[in-house]
Amino acid sequence: MRGLRYSWVMRLLRWFLALGSGALAALTALPSAAQLSTIQTPTGPLVAGPSIIVDAKTGEVLHQREAGAPFYPASITKVMTLYLLFEDLKAGRIGLHDKIGFSEYAFNQLPSKLVLPRGYQITVEQAILALILRSANDVAVAVGERLAGSEAAFAQRMNTTARRLGMTGSHFRNPSGWKDPEQMTTARDMALLTIALIRDFPQFYPYFSAPEVLINGTRIRHTVKFIEMYPGADGLKTGFLCASGFNLLASAVRDGRRLVGVVAGFRRADLRDEYAVRLFDEALQARTGGSRVKVWQIDNTGGRPATILGNGDCVPARYDYPGDGAWLGTFAGIPAARQAHLAAQAKLATAGQSWLGREWIVDIVKGKQRKYATVVADLQPGEAGKLCALYQAAHQFCQVVKPQQIVRPFHNLWR
Repeated sequence: MRGLRYSWVMRLLRWFLALGSGALAALTALPSAAQLSTIQTPTGPLVAGPSIIVDAKTGEVLHQREAGAPFYPASITKVMTLYLLFEDLKAGRIGLHDKIGFSEYAFNQLPSKLVLPRGYQITVEQAILALILRSANDVAVAVGERLAGSEAAFAQRMNTTARRLGMTGSHFRNPSGWKDPEQMTTARDMALLTIALIRDFPQFYPYFSAPEVLINGTRIRHTVKFIEMYPGADGLKTGFLCASGFNLLASAVRDGRRLVGVVAGFRRADLRDEYAVRLFDEALQARTGGSRVKVWQIDNTGGRPATILGNGDCVPARYDYPGDGAWLGTFAGIPAARQAHLAAQAKLATAGQSWLGREWIVDIVKGKQRKYATVVADLQPGEAGKLCALYQAAHQFCQVVKPQQIVRPFHNLWR
């Protein structure tokens, strides 16, 4: 279900689910609102999708929230594509220095993609790194065609492999993760896939922490922020479509203990990554002695994935933070807007605050005029009011704005 015309159905479904599990059984033809639930953050409650953290050695589940509920995988699909490529490399059916070409169909895939001249070929090793670092859809299709003859045949192989690995809630239609209403997975299944990839192909897994690759003169660098944010992190992959929201497969090793995590269905990538850091920290503190449920013992629930961002919501400028904002004014250019934000952060630091909020600057158009509004975003409860009080005491403008007030076209942020 996608688009604004379905939003009322989703609201009704969430309300209906509050009546109990019997309501869900009556609505099996609709997306399961249980896939989306509220998590607590330092700045307020936030709605997100399924998640799971697993000890890769024992299979123990150290955290799970709706881990058997389906969601759209987006580009984390490419981890399955890479699993099959690694399988053929290990079996000797293809080599790292073999060439992969692009059919017309592969060449015309929509971004994210490599921008290569027609007829250009890349090595298998470059293809691996392009999938990981650029999340290149054209490369995913080219790999599928190279290994199986066609995208459809490769999808069949993906599904056969998923069944062999115990991924009972997953179904693949393409190797890239591009939009398809029938392509879905679960956090449980993606954790199983990640554990299998690390176990079966230790010689290839280090590619997931490669910093960059050079292809046709273009240097492509990694974009998985979790690797930078979390000491011991060494992979794996992010994914985003409007319908899926922001997804992450992650793995990290601390004190010889490897954890694998899946976090899905966020409306912002930064909130997704911060939540993953929090879950990994909490999981690493757990000492269970092998007593917890194992990942393969979690049941997949079936049903249809929820849509995270409908067509009307999937625009670049969105607030989507749980905390209040402090609106500092509207400025003629981005440098002035950014300077206002830095000055506000300095005020917060001087006042002894450890959390300085987030920079949120949006361009607003009225008639033929364009200005830039600055909001110190996602402040902790009460802190936006305290910050504005500092400004107002100095006879300067500042106004507290609630998340529900910060919506397109943002004309209420014009002054």
